[in-house]
Amino acid sequence: MTTILEMAAEIVAAHASTTNMTKEELVLELTDVYNALSRLEKGEVVSEAPPEEQGPAVPRKKAFGKDKIFCMICGKGMKTLSRHLKTSHDMTASEYRKQFDVPRSQSLASKSYSEKRRQMAIDRGLGENLAKARAARSKSKGKQKA
Repeated sequence: MTTILEMAAEIVAAHASTTNMTKEELVLELTDVYNALSRLEKGEVVSEAPPEEQGPAVPRKKAFGKDKIFCMICGKGMKTLSRHLKTSHDMTASEYRKQFDVPRSQSLASKSYSEKRRQMAIDRGLGENLAKARAARSKSKGKQKA
């Protein structure tokens, strides 16, 4: 028969195989899963308060860093937040902004990620291509009106 620790390790290993996790996050998750399984074995009710009732896991000042942006619900760090919110918390970016009073001017992507994407667009000439396409479209609309 498997022990609770072995079950917890299998659960965390399965989660870690699909999610990038730091060493600290792995240890923390293993501890949380082990404690939850122990409470279940004793017949205790395992429930987690909904995110609305909890304060932010990470303060807003620390949540928006240069290399990582941290989820204020679970505290995980990543490059962009929108996809994580949808998959992990079934929440849209606007709902997240409203819940934690994040202004629309604040990007939900890390600064380094945004800068890297901007530089890639410049290197590929995407801005110039967009300007050419807009000019061509306005010319064709001008010909249709005449």
